[in-house]
Amino acid sequence: MTSRNTQILASWREEKRSAYLYRILAGRERASARGALFEELARAADEQARHWEGLLEREGGGVPQRFRPDLRSRVVGALVKLTSPRFMRSVLAAMKVRGMSLYAQPLPHAMPVRREDVGRRHQTGGAGTALRAGVFGVNDGLISNASLILGVAGAAPSSHIVLLSGVAGLLAGAFSMAAGEYISVRSQREMFEYQIGLEREELETYPQEEAAELALIYAAKGLPEPEARRLAEHLIADPQRALDTLAREELGLNPEELGSPWQAAISSFAAFALGALVPLAPFFFGRGAAALNLSIGLTAFALFAVGATLSLFTGRHALRGGLRMLLIGALAGAATYAIGHLLGVSLG
Repeated sequence: MTSRNTQILASWREEKRSAYLYRILAGRERASARGALFEELARAADEQARHWEGLLEREGGGVPQRFRPDLRSRVVGALVKLTSPRFMRSVLAAMKVRGMSLYAQPLPHAMPVRREDVGRRHQTGGAGTALRAGVFGVNDGLISNASLILGVAGAAPSSHIVLLSGVAGLLAGAFSMAAGEYISVRSQREMFEYQIGLEREELETYPQEEAAELALIYAAKGLPEPEARRLAEHLIADPQRALDTLAREELGLNPEELGSPWQAAISSFAAFALGALVPLAPFFFGRGAAALNLSIGLTAFALFAVGATLSLFTGRHALRGGLRMLLIGALAGAATYAIGHLLGVSLG
């Protein structure tokens, strides 16, 4: 089989797999309007599969007698039946199952009536999200390294050992956080790039079918069918905007949420290290009980500040948020100090 035929056969399998999953979703959502949408999407996927069948026959390739879903599709289908489409939303989006934006926000919601309005509700302030992630990174470093330092101090009062352990905890935690963020963001970007590549090919191959699927999704969200078709046709006429909209509305992906893997890794490293440095700093300049007491005081102040800052995102009272975070940190520190002290006594 030529490489061209192999690509066509892969596209045929992609559409048949989508139809298989759509019918599972339709059965799961039989009692709601979403069920009808997924039935229509299944029929549309079968139509697109027939397009690839015809192309494969013209190229002289053979078409399988029947489609057999692969193991991944069967496992995902079983999980959808056991849990819910909303729970499996991200996995289904990664498998190019359209309509996942139906589970991204409560319904009904206001629909865009102009092309310029499409996607505007997704623009939710990347700076605020980055700030929140930074605050949580600082909090992770603060609590984990403070607990480590207190645990070591309880077992071995030597300031040199405490300092060495704190530096090791800072570096290990920061590098671990950075590596995790890099892998997470990189994987997310790779998934998006793969999915958007498939959407680009399909938009070029059968734009009218893509417009019809988009209109189905808008209609399922509450827009009257004539307006849904008109809006979808307008969007498909602009290829770049069409790709962006298809990613959001069909796959539930938001390109604006994807950042640089390296930037995410560096930011995560810096945030964790900043938090971890707070309880460690006194041991660079002091020794013994004085350094430990100052470390506890700085940690308590920082915990309260972090809790109060998080209230900006939760909408709760700053004083209550600060005290709650201080209590959580105090319990974690007290527990690790007590455990360290017991181990120091028993092993010493």
